[in-house]
Amino acid sequence: MEESAEKQGVWRAKIVTLFPEAFPGVLGLSLTGKALHDGIWALDTIDLRPFGIGRHRNVDDTPAGGGAGMVLRPDVVAAALDRAAEGTPEDRAKWPVIYLSPRGRPFTQAMARRFAGAEGMTLLCGRFEGVDERVLEEYAVEEVSIGDFVLTGGELAAQVLIDATVRLIPRVLGNQASTEEESFSDGLLEHPQYTRPALWQGRAIPEILQSGHHAKIEAWKRVQAERLTKERRPDLWRAWCAQHNRDPDEDREL
Repeated sequence: MEESAEKQGVWRAKIVTLFPEAFPGVLGLSLTGKALHDGIWALDTIDLRPFGIGRHRNVDDTPAGGGAGMVLRPDVVAAALDRAAEGTPEDRAKWPVIYLSPRGRPFTQAMARRFAGAEGMTLLCGRFEGVDERVLEEYAVEEVSIGDFVLTGGELAAQVLIDATVRLIPRVLGNQASTEEESFSDGLLEHPQYTRPALWQGRAIPEILQSGHHAKIEAWKRVQAERLTKERRPDLWRAWCAQHNRDPDEDREL
């Protein structure tokens, strides 16, 4: 699959990790897995351990200045990043290099679109207390966070980031229109969704959704999206209102 993917020039993810067996993980399932199998996108893992130092292939050392835990060595990480860089553009706009870190910039849908528009990306999965700062600076590594919490390593975060990115690549989902209507696509949360049966546990599908009046349905969806965003994510609501010259305290009704 690797050779054919390279020939096709498909979007490619390269993962630097101590646990290559963690991949593809959930990325190998459902639509992303089918797209991976079909060569619409490609995945390489670069095992960090073979680049380790000495007989025991040590990849980490104690933190300078003291402190708990261990830190990934810059020389080890650099060697792995050099391997990952083989055959990739030097331009970070065309090929971002990402370190999954809780101190990074929050991952957003806009960021996923940017990554999907690149030729591919390299993701560095941290372990222990993190990575020596010097290698992040030397390689112009972009730090990205999937949330304000700490994981034992970057592998799960890398899968989250890749999933959100790959699904935006044409032909992965099959129906590209679905990515245009979901949460965050235009800065708002998604409207509520319904399907059969029309009545369940005494709860009915809103009548307007069964009216066949497409203009009114679209207006209802927009109002619901605005309401949910205002209630659940006031930060997103304020940003959206500022962008659209709207009063954040304004309520709209159908």
